[in-house]
Amino acid sequence: MDTFIFSPCRRWKPKRNNPMVSSLLNKLANYTNLTQGVVEHEEAENYEGAKKKEVKSPRMGTFIGVYLPCMQNILGVILFLRLTWIVGTAGILQSFAIVFMCCACTMLTAISMSAIATNGVVPAGGSYYMISRALGPEFGGAVGLCFYLGTTFAGSMYILGTIEILLTYIVPNGTIFEADENVGETEAMLNNMRVYGTCCIVLMALVVFVGVKYVNKLALVFLACVILSIMAIYAGVIKTGFDPPDFRVCLLGNRTLSRRNFDVCAKYITEMNITYTSKLWNLFCDSSLHNATCDPYFDINNVTEIQGIPGLMSGVIVDNLWSHYGPQGMLIERKRQPSLPAADSKFSISMPYVANDIATFFTLLVGIYFPSVTGIMAGSNRSGDLKDAQKSIPTEHSYSPKYCCSEVFFKNTINL
Repeated sequence: MDTFIFSPCRRWKPKRNNPMVSSLLNKLANYTNLTQGVVEHEEAENYEGAKKKEVKSPRMGTFIGVYLPCMQNILGVILFLRLTWIVGTAGILQSFAIVFMCCACTMLTAISMSAIATNGVVPAGGSYYMISRALGPEFGGAVGLCFYLGTTFAGSMYILGTIEILLTYIVPNGTIFEADENVGETEAMLNNMRVYGTCCIVLMALVVFVGVKYVNKLALVFLACVILSIMAIYAGVIKTGFDPPDFRVCLLGNRTLSRRNFDVCAKYITEMNITYTSKLWNLFCDSSLHNATCDPYFDINNVTEIQGIPGLMSGVIVDNLWSHYGPQGMLIERKRQPSLPAADSKFSISMPYVANDIATFFTLLVGIYFPSVTGIMAGSNRSGDLKDAQKSIPTEHSYSPKYCCSEVFFKNTINL
């Protein structure tokens, strides 16, 4: 709302209370993802205690001080690595239930924190200080201990997620331990995570030892990476509506095959009028000859290819409404694909079938997904740096879970 100042010597001039674009850009340039006290500690070390620096008055607003830190913590590794697996296993309807339960719990926590924040002046010290002064040191200590343990395990989770992205998508040839007859694929990946995870912990310890102010300078870069990743997901989903990618999945009957050990999805290959068996044939048969003894299921079923990402307009959402829970080792099958049963077929580890690596059920998926909505404390931890903590914390602590719910619901519907 514009207000007008009356003066007999000048015209009516509107006085705007909204921040200017330059002010917003300046705040973004000075954005930090560090909690209160860390920056002051680094500055005190630079002065070596000779001169105490004057404490700056709180100047962070709602968007910079609460909303962006909450979003940077909520949009984590589970959202990028495990959400599609949860939707594919639980189905869209039960995925809605999982997200609703987790976000409802987060919303109740945000409402409780907002009630404490509006009950008097919010001091510096973050969530622990607010709870201990409002409910007593017993509750504050219990919440502080849980918050410490949660942050510790969250750090381990993010390290493992980083190693998984690195070795699975970025540098697949960077593995130190390879799967063989004695060591399975899961054990080899765990050994690689132990080695690379230890290196990450040592690197982060060195960064903390040198000074977190260097990490603070890259806070805006990290935030931009998260925002660009989310925008890339939406852009890719929208693109599948009119131009789906050519991502083919190989099926034997109705069973999904992993293309790690073969390239051509066919039993035979014809070149220069010469027909010979493929690498897929060698995985199911005892020799490369045409009269070789093969697995009965491989003999009576055809090898076909389907589009792994058919797009928004394909109607595949109907097939993904219901859950597909199963025990460990259960083969992943496409229900609508024709298949002939084979009574004498035996599953072997050398066969390139895609199977469940763990037993899946509803409560397991709830436990896996829940850490992705536990980032709302990032805003309240900056209570001493906010201009108006009584207004900023309730406002954006309520918006952050809503944003998370709407985003995950949208991706649950179309990212199939």
